[in-house]
Amino acid sequence: MNDKSHGTKREPFEEMYEAILTLETLDECIRFFDDLLSVTELRAIEQRYQVARMLSEGHIYSTILSKTGASSATISRVNRSLQYGLGGYEVVFGRLDADKKEKEEK
Repeated sequence: MNDKSHGTKREPFEEMYEAILTLETLDECIRFFDDLLSVTELRAIEQRYQVARMLSEGHIYSTILSKTGASSATISRVNRSLQYGLGGYEVVFGRLDADKKEKEEK
């Protein structure tokens, strides 16, 4: 991961990201992250993902706050990542939306 676009060297951590890419099913993914993270860490990540999804769908802060329980600081932080980040959320959301659309068309 010497890609200069993320601004930091992360070689020691590449194996963890490669490990994630080996997961083949939703169940495997859930079990891996349950083993890797504490309940608090997992819930925080899940909440940030939900906030990002809702922001990308155009929901307003007050709705996101009430549906996710996220603080306004967390919502703002996630919004900054969506606006000025490296596009990771957009890649995932685009692929999930395409997969959903494909399944609906079958």
